[in-house]
Amino acid sequence: MPDSHPSPTMRIRVRMSARAIDEPNRVSSPLELLFDLTFVVAIASATAQLAHSLASGHALHGLVPFLQVFFAIWWAWMNFTWFASSYDTDDVAYRLLTMLQMAGVLVLAAGVPSAAQHSDYRAVALGYLIMRVGLVGQWLRAAFEDSSSRPTALRYAAAISLVQLGWLLSSFAAGGWPEISRLAGFVLLAGLELAIPRWAERRGRTNWHPHHIAERYGLFTIILLGEVVLAATTAVQRAIEMRRLSASLVTIAGCALVLVFALWWLYFLHPAGPGLAEQRRHSYRWGYGHYAIFSAVAALGAGLDVAVEQTSGHVRASPTAVSYAVAIPVGAFVVALGVVHASIFQGPLVQRRATATCVGVALLAPLMARWTGTATAIAAIALACVVLTSIGIALPTRAETTWTRSCTTTGIGRG
Repeated sequence: MPDSHPSPTMRIRVRMSARAIDEPNRVSSPLELLFDLTFVVAIASATAQLAHSLASGHALHGLVPFLQVFFAIWWAWMNFTWFASSYDTDDVAYRLLTMLQMAGVLVLAAGVPSAAQHSDYRAVALGYLIMRVGLVGQWLRAAFEDSSSRPTALRYAAAISLVQLGWLLSSFAAGGWPEISRLAGFVLLAGLELAIPRWAERRGRTNWHPHHIAERYGLFTIILLGEVVLAATTAVQRAIEMRRLSASLVTIAGCALVLVFALWWLYFLHPAGPGLAEQRRHSYRWGYGHYAIFSAVAALGAGLDVAVEQTSGHVRASPTAVSYAVAIPVGAFVVALGVVHASIFQGPLVQRRATATCVGVALLAPLMARWTGTATAIAAIALACVVLTSIGIALPTRAETTWTRSCTTTGIGRG
């Protein structure tokens, strides 16, 4: 088997082959970190467009384009991440094809405003096409150089290419179609995308590394939480520049930081690597479920942006609607996190009653915003998340037992 960590003099050309699933000290590469960085632009653009729709009182009108664009962002990131976990050679060809995918991300980001405001997805489709060309090139290379994985790699390359053709036809030929028809086409094509890995890996499973995958998903979660901080900070900066600093503004800004801390703590309460190592068959449910987690965090950034903006009186949406723009993403995050981790751990991360209570408080708090204001409602949501996090820290779960047992028996996780 070729050396999975070639020396610098060998990296011009390294034969691609499946990497070991128990490779020690497997961490994200500098190229993967650079790849993640390009997604910051696309996520920020999608979040900004959603915030604009929320502020103008057209939440539902902006939500559909946001979820569609975010699916393209998430799915392209996820496809590269799992491929890299299996076949990363870090040689010249691999880097160039990865950089091609990065260029596609930037084109997609440039097309987000047109998609959100005018339902024109042509630029988004073009960026997605560039990303898929790079990914198909990687799969064809894996098929050519690694005979053991050839059937699976060829299935991936063929299926991705066919579905991509469907995306192009849908984006460029469906301009005059009714909105419901375009939405139905999106749902169909997205379903086909989600089905590709299960179909392709019937001929053989790829050798992804559980701890590497857990780290990659954790890093992307941090990037999204960073977008929340950026959105809130930018909104506060605008308010200060306009000399409209108020108690409500300070409260919302403080609660935004508390929410970031609480959601981060909940997500990393117990490492996912050991659970993925023991429950590899549930990796699809775990990986796919992160769409809800990631999109919820991104939407939270938009909601907090609008909440801060409302303190200056430049928002048409009601205090209740703005509060729900924060509450719904928080509730969705908490529920999705519990469902996702239940697939790889034998017990919930925190007690179900505590989780249900937190979600209930988050969804009921906006009802009082009409009388108490948005800041009070968001403070109640933040407090509920703090209490839930505290319960998770205080009460060990089976997930914690799984982590301890894994570290004891395998030595993974030390250092």
